[in-house]
Amino acid sequence: MGKKNHINRRSALAVISAALAAPFVIRSAGAQSVLPEQTTVPDILKGSGEVRIATFGGAVQEAQQKAWYEPFEKATGIKVRLFPGTNVAKTKAMVDTGNIEWDLADTSRGGILMLQNTGDYYEKIDYSLIDDSLPKEFRFEYGVEELIWAQVMAYRTDAFKGAAPASWADFWDLERFPGDRAMYGSAANPELEFALLAAGVPADKLYPIDVDKALASLDRIKKRVVKWWTTGAQPPQMLIDREVVMTTVWNGRVSALIEQGAPVAINWSQGLLRRNAWAVLKGAKNKSNAMKLIAYSLMPIPQARLAMLIPYGATNPGANKYIPPQRLAMLPSAPEIQKQLVFFNEEWWAENGNAVQERFSKWLLG
Repeated sequence: MGKKNHINRRSALAVISAALAAPFVIRSAGAQSVLPEQTTVPDILKGSGEVRIATFGGAVQEAQQKAWYEPFEKATGIKVRLFPGTNVAKTKAMVDTGNIEWDLADTSRGGILMLQNTGDYYEKIDYSLIDDSLPKEFRFEYGVEELIWAQVMAYRTDAFKGAAPASWADFWDLERFPGDRAMYGSAANPELEFALLAAGVPADKLYPIDVDKALASLDRIKKRVVKWWTTGAQPPQMLIDREVVMTTVWNGRVSALIEQGAPVAINWSQGLLRRNAWAVLKGAKNKSNAMKLIAYSLMPIPQARLAMLIPYGATNPGANKYIPPQRLAMLPSAPEIQKQLVFFNEEWWAENGNAVQERFSKWLLG
């Protein structure tokens, strides 16, 4: 008995350490061999020289390297140089001083809009190069969204005697679903949407956010939120350690645990549909090559390749036919999942985020 428990614990710890370090990335040779191949690209995307990309680093960059950057280099003749540590403040400093070390930044619509509202920091996207099947909701003037992730609820499946929370009202229901919770504690984007959904606000009426109502809703659950997490590794660790029975979480952070059979599940219903976005810095030396890489990354097959490597979804729905059904079923871009999610309003947060940060920080300390 002791030996068996030791082996199980050692195995579990190995899985947990891999999952908590970063979103789940498929690493096996077998998985790599099933990646669809982009054998040809339009001549208009071919060229020479280089493109310099600011990335988030870590597992996201690793997956993008295999899905996009390496095959882009091979197909187009354009060299990709990576600069981990994408940052809106650095973008501002570079453009303000004219010392532009990046051409292209992996960032968010909200970050792009907030900076662009203060001046002229980004180039308009050349949509003549972009695949026609990319939906309009992922397009905007100074950026384009390249991948989907979700901010959702995760819970221990062994915590409620077979019952399963199915809504944010259930997350708030401390009698039917007893136990401690965790929620995202960053003042930058507090989870006011979930608080309003729990209070009965319809998903299509969330914006503009009623901050007073959201904080009043959070008051009802504050005593059982034992951790206001700030890093993606914290929620799954708390679930595994039984520190909490339920938490908000980024979907990619729990995928490995679920794949390995941990007693953890995601409730996708009314999670937030979040996106990463490309932006080309104003005055970028390699503007044309940056636009070409954007266009390449948004083609169906490169989009599918990324989704096979890391559990983030494709913004181009044309990718879905290249993704095996079993894999698609765990992605926020799967049609049956995406229709359950609430489109995170980056525009509202870009305009109101600073005021919300101040109010939430005061509320948290109150």
